[in-house]
Amino acid sequence: MKASAAVLRSDKALMMFPLLSGLCCLLVAASFIIPIAIAAAGMEHVSRDKLPLGWYVATFAFYLVQYFVIIFFNTALAGAALQRLRGEETSLAAGFAIAKSRVGAIFGYALIAATVGLFLRALQERLGFVGRIVAGLLGLAWTVATFLVVPVLASEEIGPMEAVKRSVELLKRTWGENLIGNAGIGVVFGLLSFVLIVVMGALVVGALTTESLPLIVAAIAVAVVSLIVLALVQASLQGIYSAALYQYAEEGKVGGGFDQALLEQAFRTKS
Repeated sequence: MKASAAVLRSDKALMMFPLLSGLCCLLVAASFIIPIAIAAAGMEHVSRDKLPLGWYVATFAFYLVQYFVIIFFNTALAGAALQRLRGEETSLAAGFAIAKSRVGAIFGYALIAATVGLFLRALQERLGFVGRIVAGLLGLAWTVATFLVVPVLASEEIGPMEAVKRSVELLKRTWGENLIGNAGIGVVFGLLSFVLIVVMGALVVGALTTESLPLIVAAIAVAVVSLIVLALVQASLQGIYSAALYQYAEEGKVGGGFDQALLEQAFRTKS
């Protein structure tokens, strides 16, 4: 995480990719909320196992657009991070240029991811508690298998199915230690988010006791901005980390201050 943070400090513009991704995702969600809410209101007495085809079509369309936006910006982030790790000059424009050049493969992978997402959603709705467990396990397996798809898309000119196969191939070189760093980042930021929520909650409560509207608004604004910044830093670090793992798995070396010995230990073949 320290090595990823060092890369981020050297190029803070990398945080713009998850920021723009989040804004675009909000726009996409807003464009689907009204029609889906209207449709849901007309299906109050429809059981989950008898949902009409149109419901699944709308859900699939939402998944497809949302996944495309997320994968596009993540590919731009991974491409820019790989350039930085290799000691090359990079920029927002360079990252977006990489993503634009892979837009066909990105759309194809978004189509695959949306199909998987819709399947897992249907499984949850039709099988209840058991479906949630099975969907959770299948979702975890899918996440692991596709862990390096984004940096693969950013670095290699291959199709979406080939990118998934390539990700699996790279992950087969280890028993999974390369996932620990990413999970560790999630745990660290989960704890930081919890602490921040507690502190900001206390700040807002304190502002409410003063009954001062400007102070209350300021406290809420500080809390929201703090959580957004924390989320942006986490997304950026995870993108940098996945790019570093891909570079090491593919090239046997990595820049940006990552410890070569630790990576060699993580990728050492188990007998």
